Amino acid sequence: MPTVELRFSAQPEHVRTARLVAAAVARRAGVDEAVLDEVRLAVGEACSRAVGLHRSHGIAAPVTVVLTEEEKAFSIEVGDGLPAPGSNASAAGVPGGGGSDAPETEADSEDEMGLAVISGLVDDVEVRTGADGGVIRMTWPTTPAVVLP
Repeated sequence: MPTVELRFSAQPEHVRTARLVAAAVARRAGVDEAVLDEVRLAVGEACSRAVGLHRSHGIAAPVTVVLTEEEKAFSIEVGDGLPAPGSNASAAGVPGGGGSDAPETEADSEDEMGLAVISGLVDDVEVRTGADGGVIRMTWPTTPAVVLP
């Protein structure tokens, strides 16, 4: 069950807010203090990537960030509205559904660089795309809270 769900317009200034919320919720969920900087950086990269995709492809839908606290893990999913190439949505003329034959652009290189940075910061990363857009799911282990008598 989601602990927190954020939706924000694809503006770079909103990325900072997403980073701050992610760090606060991660701390409350029991993510180790030593890892919180990595959480902030990874969320910043994922959100910046989503904002860039939205802006470069003219997507008006908001960027979504879902922070979920589970028993032994904390995960963050950052979603963009860019349909996967070749999906039904791109065939129907949804912006950003360029085919796989399109030449690589500078934005594509920045996208790949952002994913590489995230993979370097987070051990458990999953990237998936579909007709509704892409999602980067990042997961960190949590430690149970110590209850003092």
